Amino acid sequence: MEELDRQIIQLLVKDGRMSYTDLGKATGLSTSAAHQRVRRLEQRGVIKGYTAVIDPEAVGLPLTAFVSVKPIDPSAPDDTPERLAHLAEIEACHSVAGDENYILKVRVATPSDLERLLAAIRSVANVSTRTTVVLSTPYENRPPQV
Repeated sequence: MEELDRQIIQLLVKDGRMSYTDLGKATGLSTSAAHQRVRRLEQRGVIKGYTAVIDPEAVGLPLTAFVSVKPIDPSAPDDTPERLAHLAEIEACHSVAGDENYILKVRVATPSDLERLLAAIRSVANVSTRTTVVLSTPYENRPPQV
């Protein structure tokens, strides 16, 4: 990957709404050249999309937890992500090495909501869970160094 592409990625990670004109100024490219580079990065799958970063507390989801998931029957098909995909409270599902098979990042409004979600996860996916509740988040969604 060229250095200019790395610069563009870092600028867009900081501000996904940056105009092509501003990207061009920051990288020494013309507006059209910046646009072409961004389009190529999108086509190559380097840039997968653009999103708004929401404050979970502001939208009524102040409780974050990590739920480690382990199948009750290890010989059962590994379809946990598919079984849980409909649960909107699950923000992320990571396949992991170790005792558990998956770690889920969940956001809910109250401890009672978390309890209901855990019951749903166990029931729908036939898994056992281990939950860690987040007390505070000093930083999150840090951009990768490219």
